[in-house]
Amino acid sequence: MKIQFHGASREVTGSCYVLEADGVRFLVDCGMFQGGREARDKNYAAFKFDPREIDFVLLTHAHIDHSGMLPRLTAAGFSGPIYTTYATAELLEIMLRDSAHIQEKEAEWSQHEKGRNSRQPQRAEVEPLYTVDEADACLTQLHEVSYDTELSPHASVRCKFREAGHILGSAIIEVWVDEAGTTQKLVFSGDLGNAGQPILQDPAIIESADVLLIESTYGNRLHKTMDQTMDELVHAVTDTLKGKGGNVIIPAFTVGRTQEIIYLLHDLTRQGRLHDLNIYVDSPMATSATAITMKHIELMDTEAHGLMQWLKRGQNVPRIQFTETVQDSMALNQIKGGAIIISASGMCDAGRIKHHLRYNLGRPECSVLITGFQAGGTLGRRLVDGAKMVRIFGQDIPVRADLYTIGGLSAHADQAGLLSWLGHFRKPPKHTFIVHGEENVAFGFADLIRKNWNWHVDVPGLRDEFEL
Repeated sequence: MKIQFHGASREVTGSCYVLEADGVRFLVDCGMFQGGREARDKNYAAFKFDPREIDFVLLTHAHIDHSGMLPRLTAAGFSGPIYTTYATAELLEIMLRDSAHIQEKEAEWSQHEKGRNSRQPQRAEVEPLYTVDEADACLTQLHEVSYDTELSPHASVRCKFREAGHILGSAIIEVWVDEAGTTQKLVFSGDLGNAGQPILQDPAIIESADVLLIESTYGNRLHKTMDQTMDELVHAVTDTLKGKGGNVIIPAFTVGRTQEIIYLLHDLTRQGRLHDLNIYVDSPMATSATAITMKHIELMDTEAHGLMQWLKRGQNVPRIQFTETVQDSMALNQIKGGAIIISASGMCDAGRIKHHLRYNLGRPECSVLITGFQAGGTLGRRLVDGAKMVRIFGQDIPVRADLYTIGGLSAHADQAGLLSWLGHFRKPPKHTFIVHGEENVAFGFADLIRKNWNWHVDVPGLRDEFEL
């Protein structure tokens, strides 16, 4: 048996792993690279394996850096089933179509720019990474599975999806592969959430594996405590809305982070720490994702159920508006103060958030709240790194608004959370691979595991292959 690493190898995005054993070849995740021109080039490069030879795909969750290349995979000849949880399958219905729409629009824009700037009479047409039709075709291959229920996608493979606590429907995947009379157990952590975070249940405890792939996004740092995070959120909102009279702009991932921010703003109102809020959710996809989240109350924790009961009573709850049309979105830019605007994308690189940043970044009475990981090369990362001027839609925008980086809201476990999860293993895996982390972070986290437990740990590079 062997494993090949085709993404999230010494970087955070592009999760994609190929497992090959006697008579079977399958993928775990098929994600998009994110963050600048280099990531775009990687996405357009052909798969370094033959999609027609893949028997099936196991998908950990719906985030585009784990799922976003599935339509391109099927367009290239993959025709097998894609196994994932029920909630993830529902989210993919909106996320892959939205991603495809973005690909088509970006291709149109690139073709327009190429035509405007080129002096050559003949120009190659710029093709989208994939189309909406190709995304729709991919969606027909989804097979929904329940948590904690064993299934057998192949005669020699069994697997089980376990709660990962990262976003709705996210999973740790346990996989048992039979080969030459022996069975090896592989565990793919996917993206692990923080224990004790609002809405979702904590990540499932796993106690054994022969082969382990563990994410390391925040393997080099500790998040603020939830109490510290709530204090900072209350200060940012109160100081901006009441003190300075500006707007609060929150770039947020449409799945998971948007719903968590909505939850926290309501819960802080219930506690009496925030008052008289006007919240605008400016992302049609986030609106759909929120509706899907409300359908899956059985996946929520006890605290979330308590908040739901308070909301049903309808007393002193925040005013919240989900915008739909482009005109509704544009109207928000006329609001000079008193608004909390939550919009996508979470890394500020696409979508409606760029318009809200364009109209509010240059205003010192406003604030921008960064609530999630910002990959290298993204507009969000430049803001976090302290840029004084950024370029949006061809216009130089000065950064005068206050910037808050509220790390305690991360959907990823921090170093302590990752180590705590690893601490439940009863004995060391034969192979542990550190994935889904920037290079220096991944190597540092590997050293920490060796120091703590003396495990055999590797940090694979892109296209690396290991015999198991």
